[in-house]
Parts: sequence; C-alpha cells; structure tokens
Amino acid sequence: MSKTTFGRSALLVSAAFGALSIATTAQAQASGSDAQLDEIVVTAERRSENLQKVPISVGVVAGDQLRAFQTGGDDIMALSGRVPGLYAETTTGRIFPRFYIRGLGNIDFYLGASQPVSIIQDDVVLEHVVLKSNPVFDMNQVEVLRGPQGSLFGRNTTAGIIKFDTIKPSQQWEGRAQASYGSYNTVTFDGGIGGPIVADKLAFRVSALYQRRDDWVDNVYTGPSADGTVSPKKDAMGGFEERDVRVQLLMTPTESLSMLTSFHVRDYDGTSTIFHRAGLKIGSNSVAAEPRSKIALDEAQNNPQAYKTYGASEKIAYDFGPVTLTSITAYETTKGYSRGDTDGGAGANFPVNGLANGFGESQGNVRDLDQLTQEVRLASNGDTAFKWQVGGMYFDSRDTTDFYQRAYFLTGAANNPNNWVRLRNKNESWGLFGQASYEILPGFTITAGGRYTKDTKETRLVRAAANAAGVSTYAGRRYVKMTGKEPSWDVSALYEVSPEVSLYARVARGFRGPTIQGRSAVFNSDFTTADSETIMSYEGGIKTNLFNNRLRFNLSGFAYRVKDIQLNGNDVNGNGVLFNADKADAYGLEAELDFRPIENLTLSAGLSLLHSEIKDKTVFAQVCTLNNVVVCTVQDPTITNARGVFAQIDGNPLPNAPKYTANVSARYDVPLGNGGALFAATDWNVQGYTNFVLYRTKEFYSKGDFEGGLKIGYTTPGGRYEVAAFARNITNEKNLKGVIENYMAAVFNEPRVIGVSFSGKM
Repeated sequence: MSKTTFGRSALLVSAAFGALSIATTAQAQASGSDAQLDEIVVTAERRSENLQKVPISVGVVAGDQLRAFQTGGDDIMALSGRVPGLYAETTTGRIFPRFYIRGLGNIDFYLGASQPVSIIQDDVVLEHVVLKSNPVFDMNQVEVLRGPQGSLFGRNTTAGIIKFDTIKPSQQWEGRAQASYGSYNTVTFDGGIGGPIVADKLAFRVSALYQRRDDWVDNVYTGPSADGTVSPKKDAMGGFEERDVRVQLLMTPTESLSMLTSFHVRDYDGTSTIFHRAGLKIGSNSVAAEPRSKIALDEAQNNPQAYKTYGASEKIAYDFGPVTLTSITAYETTKGYSRGDTDGGAGANFPVNGLANGFGESQGNVRDLDQLTQEVRLASNGDTAFKWQVGGMYFDSRDTTDFYQRAYFLTGAANNPNNWVRLRNKNESWGLFGQASYEILPGFTITAGGRYTKDTKETRLVRAAANAAGVSTYAGRRYVKMTGKEPSWDVSALYEVSPEVSLYARVARGFRGPTIQGRSAVFNSDFTTADSETIMSYEGGIKTNLFNNRLRFNLSGFAYRVKDIQLNGNDVNGNGVLFNADKADAYGLEAELDFRPIENLTLSAGLSLLHSEIKDKTVFAQVCTLNNVVVCTVQDPTITNARGVFAQIDGNPLPNAPKYTANVSARYDVPLGNGGALFAATDWNVQGYTNFVLYRTKEFYSKGDFEGGLKIGYTTPGGRYEVAAFARNITNEKNLKGVIENYMAAVFNEPRVIGVSFSGKM
C-alpha cells in the first residue's frame, strides 16, 4: 500500500478519535435518558453478567452490527478488524477461516490443523477447521474472550474464544429478517421467526440464511490444459451459494426443567481461494499492478469447493433451587472437498530456460467427520457473595480425509490415479473443571478456576501414494499417537471503585494439545508433529461507564509467554511442516469506547497495539524457493543445506499478528414528523504492519490496509422496518491478505459491493 493511502487511513483514524474527544467535552450539555447506552450482558463465565463486572477482556458485537457487516456477502471473517485484538484470514476459501487473538493463531492450511482460538456456538465447541466456518445467522450476540480460557472452556483456547449465541425460542411471537441485493448479484437473506406452540410449555424458532454471489473473476488463460480445464472463460470463479437452516425447540414442562433441542443443516458451493501468481514482484509488496478480476489458470477446474454439514444438540437444565444442573450433548458431521490451482497461474506463462515452470494443484476431501461432545456442569444460583460451578467435558472427533495431488487429475499418459493418500484422524479429550468467586469485601471479588485435561490425537495413514504402476516408496510412519496432560487455571480480581468504575487483574495458564501433520505423506514425506504448547498470560484493566451511562470506555493491558509454541513452515513442496519453537513473548493493549453524546448520535471506536516476538535461536524456517531458486527478498540470516534454504526466525513477530488495528463507527438519526427517521451510518478499520510468514521479507507483509462501509436509509415509526442503500469496501481497496511464498502469489480482500437492503421485525 502506498504512503498516500496509509496517510489517508491514519488521518481517518486520528480524525475519528478526535471527534470522539470533542464529543466527550460537549456531552455535558446532553440531557434525557434516551441518550443512555444499552446495558451489555455477557456469558463469558458461563453465567449472565454485566460486561463491566466481568474480570476478563471481552469484545462484544451485537447481532444487528454483525448483520450490517455481512450485508455485502461477507461471512464469519467480517469480525476481523471490528473487535480490537481479533484478526482473521483464509487461504482455503470460506470453508477454512483462521483466527488470531492478540497475535496468537495458526497459519497451517492442513485440514487437520488445530487452532489456539476456539469457536463456541450455543455452548458447543466447533473444533475442526471446516466446522469453524459454520455460518453465523439470526445471531443475538458475539463475544470475543481475549486471553487463555482454559478453565471453563478447555484446551486449544490459549489465544481465547469466539462465542456465538443465536436468538432462542420464547413464549412471545417474534421474528426478524434482513434481505439485501448488491454488486455481482450478491444476495443475502438472514431471518428467523418463532413463538409458542403450547403456552408456557413448548416454543420454537426457525432461522435461515441464504447468500449467493455470481462468479466475477475471468480466467484469461488461452493455452492447453493438462487436466482438461476449460479456458478462457468469462466469470469463471469467485462466486458462492450458501444455504442454511436451523430449527430450535424449547420445552419447559415445569418451572424447574428446560430442554432446548437444536438442529442445523448447511449446504455450500463456492470457489476456493484465488492465488494470483507473481502478484508480488521481488523487492516490493505492492499489488497495484495485479488485476483482481482476471487471472490465468491452466488447471484445477477454476477452484471449486463444496461442503454439507449437519448438527444437533440438546441442552437440558434442571433448577434445584440452590443449584442448577446442566447437560449439553452435541453431534456435528460434515463432508466435502476443496480443489485449487495452488501455483496461482499457468505454468507456461512463467518459463525457465524455455520450459514451463512450476505447477501446483491439490484437493482435500473430508469424506466423513463425526464430532461428539458431552458437557455436564453444576452451578450455584442467585446473586450471592459466593458463586461456584463444577463440571466435566468429553470430546471425540473422528474423520477420514483424502489428499489428492496434481498427477491424479492429469489426462493422458501423465495421469497417475495413485497420487493420493487417505488419513484417519482421531482426537479424544476429557476434562474436569471448577470455578469459584467470592466477594470478600463490598465491591471486591476474587475469582479462581482450574481444569485438568487429557488430550489424545491419533493419525493413521490408511493409503499411501504410489506411482502409476501402483508401487509405493513411502518409508515414513503410518501411525502416530500423541497425548497431552495439562492443568489450566486462572485467578482474577475485580474491584468496583464506584458504580461507574471497576478495576480488574487476571493471571491465566492454558495449553494447546499436540498436533500431527499427516498430509506430507502425499509427497512421500514423513509425518511432522508438534508437542503441546503452554501459555502464561497476565492482564489488567479498567472498565468505566460514565456521564450517566452515555460513555462506556474499557482499557486493558496484557503480556504473555507461550512455551513450546507450535509453528508451521513449508518444505520444498510448499507443504506444511509442524515444529515447536522455544517460546514467544507478546505484550500490548486494547481500548474500546462507545459514546452517545446526544440522543440521535452513537459513536464507537476500538484500538489494539501489539508487540510479538519469537524467541529461539536454533529454529529456522524454509524460505520462498522454486526450482532451487530463492524468489523473494529474505531479510533474515539464512543457511543452506541439502533440504534447501532456511531463515533464522529468532526475534521475528508472530505471523498474522498486526502491530495495531483501529476501528471507528458512527450513526446519526434524523427524526421525522411521522415518527420515522432518516439515518446515516459508517464504519472504518485500519491495520498496521502484519507479517504473513515466519521470516522477514520485502514482499510478504501488509501495512496500512483499511476498509470502510457506508449505509444510508429510512426507518419507519417504531423502528419496525428499515430500507437502506449500502456500500462495503466503499473505496474499493485492494488489500493483500495472504501469500503463497514459492510462487510469489497474492491473496486479495473482497471487492467493493454496493446495494440496497430491507429489514423488518415483529
């Protein structure tokens, strides 16, 4: 991104924070209770509490806010840049989002990869990377819990969790819907309706999501294809179609017993990530010259992907008076595939010594995945000085996954029908946990929690790759089993200085279970593994609710150390390689502000600052090499051996860990004489220096990327209906979001979408 663009974005953020400061000074003249902010209630500690009274750094996105971000066709990754400390990206399309909190995440694109950010939807953990992409619709609220959450939520939460809570059935008839239409024939419908079936005994809610976009990227390749891909083809890729339904039934046979049954179905077809080969030129990270809507691909049938997912859960709660016993049983299953031209362009367009250079094509198939979870917890009731909860959790996930490489898809004599592998993966985990809090003095509460977890993973190579004659030369391991047994704990203190101001401090330990990478067997390479990583985290902050509940300002500072941190690099085939480094340190802060200076104006802002650093002088990462030639500008010390060129990564930042992010939003309503209102709303986010890989280069990073949105519309009296015009990525910024190193390939953000929307509620 140019200095001019960065300057514009920096000026934008500075001006927005300046406006907030000015508004703070002016707010004293505001009057009327309607100018007050709404209370935010969270369930970060498995019970409903005011956000300002929870000793954890929590970012909250209301359902209406999330739907506004998704109007232009965005998915779950729309949260990135809207919550301080949260970042998300993908190099495998919409079915494989990767999340990072406070810089901690996992860049591994393996279908069996684990992440240190856990996704929890309606109290059910979604562990597999495909399940993490389950669409979020008819949402009540999203909570981002920053820092280790191992006591109440378990392993693989060393960075934190993203917690989605849908709108539940009730005994009141209610419904809501939002529909939009925009550029590229982008259509979104998100709605839900429900009410009583039997008064006071049975209620339901049906929720649905439909999203689609036409293909809008042209394949301009005009040469022959080794696998039969038809080109050139206009509007060959970039589109998707998402169809989702959820049905919930709430039974309350007695005042003490409730049973919430939920079923959901997902049917998705779309395009995998599009890699623009040579979109980056050596010595620069500018992508200005690369067209976003055109690409020359000679293979992979224009990058298709498709998945079907089904799930069900049963939450039973019985109130015994002093305590409530809760059981949550859930089952998730999915199957599908994703195929891609991973070299990002036609090999014939990149010759070396007159010969086509560099080919990459692969497909991952989840043939079957079954995840079963069972949680039981017993918790005290009432708003007493002493609160507690204890419980246990069992997790079992099993899948059969195939990986196909290029020769499998080729036609003619080059075809190798045996160029694929099949893996069976099993992950079994159980944990026992407890938490207690005690208000030892008025306004001063101590909370402590602990958990012991055993996490076991197994990967078995069921079928090894072979040559066309069926002869396999694979000599690596065919079965690997790893177990981690670790305690997690946290201790926090909250002091209410006054009804408007609270201080908190927290110390927490968590861990991520061991990980196995088996996909490398398709290249006749042995499995790679990583042992469990552990984290110690320290944070403290202030939470305020000022000026008669018109201004809410929360500030937190943190520092953490991850020991035996799991990292992922690449081998000479571009295949992921797992390893542990000694440790990584990070520190930073997050600030969030909501302000309503007058009744019709609402302002929000967020800021995160982060410094992260890998610390291990003995660890090196494979650099950008194609045909034994280093194709990028490596800025770290390197060594060369028989396996390739490696860079020393000691002292480097964690990948996909922005040095800063900032976001601002504003909405102003103009009341009309009929009781309706005109409104204008805008939101912007900017992202600081972000390194995409483990080593430093002049190419593989972004700096100063920003995006903005605008919405102008009319609401009817009582706010029952709304009609609006909107624009997402209104300035049509082309931001670098990821790379494929050895092909100097670039991954871009979504283009500008302009459209209209209509919403209503009953």
